[in-house]
Amino acid sequence: MLDLGIVIVNWNTCELLRKCLKTVYASTGDFTFMVVVVDNASTDGSAEMVARDFPRVRLIESPENVGYPKGNNIGLRALGYHGQNDVAEDAPRYALLLNPDTEVPPDAFCQMVHFMDEQPEVGVAGPKLVLPDGSLDKACRRSFPSPLVSIYHFVGLAKLFPKSPRFGRYNMTYLDPDVETEVDSVVGAYMQVRREAIAQAGLLDEVFFMYGEDLDWAYRIKTAGWKIMYHPQVRVKHVKRAASRQSQRAQMEFWRAMLIFYRKHYQSTTPWWLHGLVMTGLLIKGGPNMWQALRQPAQQGASS
Repeated sequence: MLDLGIVIVNWNTCELLRKCLKTVYASTGDFTFMVVVVDNASTDGSAEMVARDFPRVRLIESPENVGYPKGNNIGLRALGYHGQNDVAEDAPRYALLLNPDTEVPPDAFCQMVHFMDEQPEVGVAGPKLVLPDGSLDKACRRSFPSPLVSIYHFVGLAKLFPKSPRFGRYNMTYLDPDVETEVDSVVGAYMQVRREAIAQAGLLDEVFFMYGEDLDWAYRIKTAGWKIMYHPQVRVKHVKRAASRQSQRAQMEFWRAMLIFYRKHYQSTTPWWLHGLVMTGLLIKGGPNMWQALRQPAQQGASS
């Protein structure tokens, strides 16, 4: 059984993917791993580059851009994770979702595997992600976007009062970024998940296209009783939005993801007045295209 199965979903980030894979295969330490790259119909030569320069990678070429959660599920199934209560005996002990715009230090994987080995109650863990300028990628430790947490963030209270435990919960800006912390979610750019947690919660929900699927996965895993930990002793570089900034639909998908997450986990327990605020906020933030999404009934996801 491998220690770590790494899934990288790529869409038109050839040079960043090359850098990422170079750092992956420069990893050191006493652990075993396998890399699956799922290429979402890139047109920049990404798949050809992987096949030519990284023969150890298991390359899966999708004929179309199926999105981030479905792409990751393709990779997870290739590693033996087939769904809820359906994990192959030889599936790796941990699955790692890794973005192609990351660069990992040589000891990152070994440290993260060791960290989770020492804490069997942890179902998900993520490192400290830093942007190219050295600043913190705030998304690497998050609270779930409940209606109030989201309102505080999007009306600007989180920015005005970043040290407030009430107003700063969206990105947990009130906490020291160098202190290990139990959180609601880490980000899918580097999200390491225990095989037993996947067996309980299932795979990513393919109702999402991009954004929100990592929060949803963390929500279901945490609901199943697992801890989710932010482990800042490991630092990983993250360029961030390397693929999404090329996509015209990315902004719309962000707000659509927030709508799906809200409907799935919060709408049934939200009072009418707060529900009205949430719907109004999503319409304003998401623009005219959100009107159709708001009119559609809640979708049931393929999360197992």
